[in-house]
Amino acid sequence: MKTVYTCFCTDVIHDGHLNIINEAKKLGRVIVGCLSDAALIRFNKFPTVSQEERIKLYRTLEGVDEVVIQNDAFYDDVITLIKPDYVVHGDNWIQGPEKAIREHVAVLVGNYGGQIVDIPYTYNEKVHKIDLQLREKLAMPEYRRKRLRQLISMTPIVKAMEAHSGLTGLIVEKTVVEHDGRLDQFDAMWISSLCDSTAKGKPDIELVDMTSRFRTIDDITEVTTKPIIFDGDTGGLTEHFVYTVRSLEKMGVSAVIIEDKKGLKKNSLFGTEVEQTQATIEEMSAKIAAGKRAQLTDDFMIIARIESLILEKGMEDALTRAHAFVKAGADGIMIHSRKKDPAEIVEFCDKFRKDDKTTPIVVVPSSFNTITEEELASHGVNIVIYANQLTRSAFPAMQQTAEDILRYHRAKEVDDRLMPIKQIITLIDEL
Repeated sequence: MKTVYTCFCTDVIHDGHLNIINEAKKLGRVIVGCLSDAALIRFNKFPTVSQEERIKLYRTLEGVDEVVIQNDAFYDDVITLIKPDYVVHGDNWIQGPEKAIREHVAVLVGNYGGQIVDIPYTYNEKVHKIDLQLREKLAMPEYRRKRLRQLISMTPIVKAMEAHSGLTGLIVEKTVVEHDGRLDQFDAMWISSLCDSTAKGKPDIELVDMTSRFRTIDDITEVTTKPIIFDGDTGGLTEHFVYTVRSLEKMGVSAVIIEDKKGLKKNSLFGTEVEQTQATIEEMSAKIAAGKRAQLTDDFMIIARIESLILEKGMEDALTRAHAFVKAGADGIMIHSRKKDPAEIVEFCDKFRKDDKTTPIVVVPSSFNTITEEELASHGVNIVIYANQLTRSAFPAMQQTAEDILRYHRAKEVDDRLMPIKQIITLIDEL
């Protein structure tokens, strides 16, 4: 009997999946691959049920003869092992990011005479409703909030990109690329006080209040599902910070990062060029401890950002603070630098990891941007945040467009560098 293979990455079975199985049965013995959690989050979406639960679900389906784990999104592992006569898939992988997977699978099965069978994708009201329900489930606070901790445990390094609006949130949510034989995407979103303030035309001095910042979170959570890391600046007064923690937790935010400075906030990249006052270890530790006491779930994370290297206080001061803040209850340490050479960041990570093997380390490579994610991970970094690149790339493009329209008194000269509005609208899901 011929062997037929298809891969599922769904949490809920609908008519489309049943149709795939029915068509596969006509060709031979059906093996269903369950795409592993680690592979799933790299190119598709975060699962709402465990890998083990998905395996059990697939085994209950009529017409399925066997279920196996697929660890490689490009099918290398299962095709090498099974050598199926047919690989069956919905025809939605003929275009878009998954096209690269189909092309790769075609080469793999072509090596021994196997075939790909593309089944027309099922579009109906019931399937659409199930897809919407899955997306809504992923966006619910109780699911979103715990996702950052899960990602840290499942991936070599968590990649977060800044978002400051619903549209930028959708860009972070939906951007998937194929490069060097793999699909990749961002894991999380960073809601930066700098970018949030800039989008509102305000200086980055904690002028935009929490009520306004929370509205930005609402705009983003309404249209996305990925975990959110919130830039909490200094955290404000300890008495206020505890309420911020409770509010963020209820909204489904995964983590807040607060820096060990006090007084009027100035952007860290100014370093010693402007007067900045670092909080004492005792002050910062008390704020962290108060925040941890206030939170209601074990999912939420409070991450302490250390400014010692920015303020040229030295490596030992940074390490002393890191260990003290972990002792106070911090769930992670963010170390910052404004030097272009990543050497001091690497030194901090290596020294911190020598004494602390588990506390997550967060870095923001805005200045030291030559170091790769793989290199950072090799020094114990768990989260990398691209903190302001979307804002910085949008501003010069918009400014140039405005200048050219003024210069030529029409819009024709800028048209060739504008994205069609129809393409932008396709980012926005309709109910």
